[in-house]
Amino acid sequence: MSLLFVNENKATIGIEANRCVVKYADGMRKMVPIETMESITIMGHAQMTTQCVQECLKRGIPVAYFSKGGTYFGRLQSTGHISAERQRKQCILYESQFATDLAKNIISAKLKNQQVVLRRYEKSKGISVDEQLKMLHICRDKTTRCQTIAELIGYEGQGAKAYFEGLSRLIDTDFKFHGRNKQPPRDEFNSMISLGYSVLMNELYAKIETKGLNPYFGFMHRDKEKHPTLASDMMEEWRAVIVDSTVMSMINGHEMHKEDFVIDLEEPGCYLTRNGIKKYLSKLEGKLQTEVRYLNYIDYAVSFRRGIALQINTLVRAIEEEDASLYKPIEIR
Repeated sequence: MSLLFVNENKATIGIEANRCVVKYADGMRKMVPIETMESITIMGHAQMTTQCVQECLKRGIPVAYFSKGGTYFGRLQSTGHISAERQRKQCILYESQFATDLAKNIISAKLKNQQVVLRRYEKSKGISVDEQLKMLHICRDKTTRCQTIAELIGYEGQGAKAYFEGLSRLIDTDFKFHGRNKQPPRDEFNSMISLGYSVLMNELYAKIETKGLNPYFGFMHRDKEKHPTLASDMMEEWRAVIVDSTVMSMINGHEMHKEDFVIDLEEPGCYLTRNGIKKYLSKLEGKLQTEVRYLNYIDYAVSFRRGIALQINTLVRAIEEEDASLYKPIEIR
């Protein structure tokens, strides 16, 4: 299957002879058979023809729209997979013990995955982050005794602070950062993970909708206008595994350079250049296609992208049976 990323201003995406055709301002053309198309992501000011829009809706191909800096705007999505019955049950479980139990499982796994990522780079860099690892261990231990989602979110926040402190110590000196910041990202590291999280959110959003669930009815993240809270819930276990590890690998592996970023004064913040985005998205796509054996309920390797789909299937089963223990978040080793 093909995933199309278009980050060229003035590019036009259309349909010709059963193929999706991207025409660039410099005259170049890119063609992908429409039968193989899984999704389209547009970053910046590219255009899509009405014929292409109709074909995507007819075939159920989601189209996501982002700013050049990676801010997510929204998506074009067919409504063919909506399941009212499943969504009613999803809503009922929002205020139940199911929500707390699911959040406990996910946050515990997230903290474990953050520990593993820190240990990997601690070993490769020869720099101790024992203090940060200890805090993550404490926070994970505390989650086992939490009775409310508010308590869980509190320990998740403490763990996140320690985790990013650890990454800041382990990242190459030229790319050091001071904590997590968003809208706008103030440094190269935050610029990369913000875009990566947006791409990951898009992956989850599409798979959640395909299963008839509502991406805006979360369990752990409380209701928030215009924010797909269920996608945010499901993203937590994958952040460090897919995005953070890719960013650290590219920076510490000297695949990214200072010239791959630009300080934008009109839209204040630090952003990837066109070439930087191209390199980063290519690496991220490679990560999503990497096959692993981290899911404990199957005995064969699957790509991270397939793993995400399988996890959404497991979530559906947990919702239908009203049993959060059926959902086993991914834990890396």
